[in-house]
Amino acid sequence: MTITKMFDLDGKVALITGASRGIGASIANVLSEFGASVILSSRNKENLQKIELNIKNNGGIATSITCNSGEIVQIKSLFKKIDRNFGRLDILVNNSATNPFYGNVLDADEKAWDKTINVNLKGPFFISQIAAKFMRENQGGSIVNISSINGRIPLHYQSIYSITKAAMISMTQSFAKELGRENIRVNAVLPGLTDTKFSSVLTDNNDFMREMLKKIPLGRIAQPDEISGVVLFLVSEAASYVTGSTFNVDGGILA
Repeated sequence: MTITKMFDLDGKVALITGASRGIGASIANVLSEFGASVILSSRNKENLQKIELNIKNNGGIATSITCNSGEIVQIKSLFKKIDRNFGRLDILVNNSATNPFYGNVLDADEKAWDKTINVNLKGPFFISQIAAKFMRENQGGSIVNISSINGRIPLHYQSIYSITKAAMISMTQSFAKELGRENIRVNAVLPGLTDTKFSSVLTDNNDFMREMLKKIPLGRIAQPDEISGVVLFLVSEAASYVTGSTFNVDGGILA
């Protein structure tokens, strides 16, 4: 198999959660460019439709389905629509995330805890569970969880978010061990600080950035497309013997 063929996703159906902007939108565009039919999921219908239109204008196949990844009822509805419209699923990228609390761990409340757990961990768990059942019917598939370097080393004032991202790494390994016999590969990508709206509360803080950049060997933050390339590798045949692994995409900060 040629290198080019290894990355060919023609005929594959991919679901990307949190696809309305940032890293999720970039992943959707890249997977579409390599031939996948992409299903874009997020709570933001207007932004989803913009990404969908952009992909279609570039010759790709895209469908938008609104879904709150923290709500089980909406997750089940999402997969009913996928089954009805596509009848299969080959690739899942769990990218949806939230971080409503930024502050001292002693000040965190139950509302922030519940929301973060639901969107960052509970939702991805059950989305992966249902997606894996689709993949089992198709004799295989690939799941990629977008975790974070916070899952390895929590950043200051991001306690709940960091806890969920650490748990997602463990979830990745658990699913990989149990689904390997079904030819379903499960891996995680751990982005460092990335230039997105989601991270703007940090990147817009000049004092924080001045100190943060000192810790990054490459001396800069990531762009969303630099995360997408790793995801493309993991969902492709180029990574056919890779499962249960975590990939730091952090400019060297965890080195």
